[in-house]
Amino acid sequence: MRMEKKKIYVLACGGTIAGKAASADDLTGYAAGQTSIDELLEAVPQLADYADVQGEQFCNIDSSDMTEALWLSLANRVQEVADREEVDGIVITHGTDTMEETAYFLDLTVHTIKPVVLTGSMRPSTAISADGPLNLLEAVQAASWAELGKYGVVIVMNSTVHSARFVEKTDTTHADTFKGRQMGCLGYMQDGRPYLYQQPLRKHTWSSDLVSPKDLPPVAIAYTYVGLTADDVCRLAQGKAGLVLAGLGHGKVPEPVWQALQSLMAQGLVVVRAARALGGMVTPVPAYDGTITADSLTPQKAKILLQLALAHTTDRDKIQAIFDTY
Repeated sequence: MRMEKKKIYVLACGGTIAGKAASADDLTGYAAGQTSIDELLEAVPQLADYADVQGEQFCNIDSSDMTEALWLSLANRVQEVADREEVDGIVITHGTDTMEETAYFLDLTVHTIKPVVLTGSMRPSTAISADGPLNLLEAVQAASWAELGKYGVVIVMNSTVHSARFVEKTDTTHADTFKGRQMGCLGYMQDGRPYLYQQPLRKHTWSSDLVSPKDLPPVAIAYTYVGLTADDVCRLAQGKAGLVLAGLGHGKVPEPVWQALQSLMAQGLVVVRAARALGGMVTPVPAYDGTITADSLTPQKAKILLQLALAHTTDRDKIQAIFDTY
């Protein structure tokens, strides 16, 4: 059964879906962000069968060049569009390299019950079996499904619907790169609509109390490895309001690093313990008293949540409560 046509607004940010290569079999040496929003939409005439689609070129970049300033502008723009009564859903085309981070930032800062869907591609528009056209079509189909707004910001790619909080890019080149490795996907796209099987319980979009600030407090990520020194971490933390540890195992660091961190924490640095492991939670332990624990967030998503939390408060108990809620 075909859904009633909805008004879907597409914000184009570039990426591989807008990429072009010199030959159809070049899947890695292409230039991202070469195709305009008008070209993207014209390449998928079937969009008109499912929605009344309007597009806007927000930016046209390789997503490895995404910045926090662009995040802030994008969140504000998405909010403006979502607040329009005539708009039923929003699709954002975006490069895959930082898509999960942009999706999570919007999941926390855009307050709407309307569907917000990110999509992109792993192959440029010039490639044999380019995946962008179908991904765009299914993203528009998903954004036309009003119920999807209850699930927060999602990524729709490879006929799969993922929660912004749990999704991760897991492969450098394969089309099925996005996985919800810990909690699984939300559902699948089939016959022009999403089939959904689970719903995120953490706060997001319409239930979020977090806002997009004027500026994001500076936060860095320290990847833990054999040979990491206290000096390495101190240099990285210099001038930062917070530090996220991609820790060993259950968020551990070498003892000399921990000794240095305690001194930095006494001077006001907020430290979040996450893990470099591919799954599991980081929870409080007495040995690392005074740190914030990232729960199941990846280090890169813990950084985003810490920045938004620090924009609201520097109280460690309140920040931990935010990590326990989002």
